Amino acid sequence: MKRVVSVSLGSSKRNHAVEAELLGERCVIERIGTDGNLARAIALVKELDGKVDAFGMGGIDLYVQAGGRRYVLREARQIARAARLTPIVDGTGLKDTLERKTIAFLDDTYGLKLRGRKVLLLCAVDRFGMAETLAQRGADLTLGDLIFTVGLPIPLYSLRALGLVARVLAPVLTQLPLRYLYPTGAAQEKTVSRGEPFFAANEIIAGDFHFIRRFMPLSLQGKIIVTNTITKEDVMLLKERGVKLLVTTTPEFNGRSFGTNVMEALLVALSGSPHTALTARDYEALLDKLDFKPRITEL
Repeated sequence: MKRVVSVSLGSSKRNHAVEAELLGERCVIERIGTDGNLARAIALVKELDGKVDAFGMGGIDLYVQAGGRRYVLREARQIARAARLTPIVDGTGLKDTLERKTIAFLDDTYGLKLRGRKVLLLCAVDRFGMAETLAQRGADLTLGDLIFTVGLPIPLYSLRALGLVARVLAPVLTQLPLRYLYPTGAAQEKTVSRGEPFFAANEIIAGDFHFIRRFMPLSLQGKIIVTNTITKEDVMLLKERGVKLLVTTTPEFNGRSFGTNVMEALLVALSGSPHTALTARDYEALLDKLDFKPRITEL
């Protein structure tokens, strides 16, 4: 049996555990939120270290990426260092494979032709693979990194612009407590009015669901949402707001799609060599074996 645990800085209200059989292996998949408490997250990793097959680091990325550079988040490094025996991943490797495949699937197979479609990606440094694939497919991109992380009403319209901004701001911002940049704990349950004109101007809204939920306006009539980590309650909320189509990049287990960090940890545990860093090719091969496809729901 494989046991995978996501230790998350997110709300404990979203805790979830399921059992599933994958590739002939019984898997226990669990998500434990620490309500934004960094010390609690570190203590939990230390407590479970060596007792589980892989950790997911939830609610925070180990690094963000733009302009060919990676910028490591200080608090994420502290959590990662707490795991001495068990491999720990943050979902970045899976984002760079699964989310690229999701965008290609929507464009090539599902028929959601992306060329010229107006897309708001709330935070591209968090999902650079998705941003790059959308750009390659000809989407009319608005990148909301400054709007939704820093609070500056300045949209970016190219990956080049994102890279230039990241060179200036990322070395400073990655040293700040995460709560200043991203909703953690109870903040994930609250909404803030920000960037409504950008939601209104774009047909497709993409990115981390906690960002989307925190800032989305009362009306999302006719919009397409591309995200992950969705609960049944989240689906109902989006339906009430008028969302037309919901695409989640990770598969559903018992009515819930886990975050990419959980799914990446699961792939590491199933790989047969969990103490070796997996390559993009490794992830691709495992995803093909598992036949993971995006969940597409018409609301």
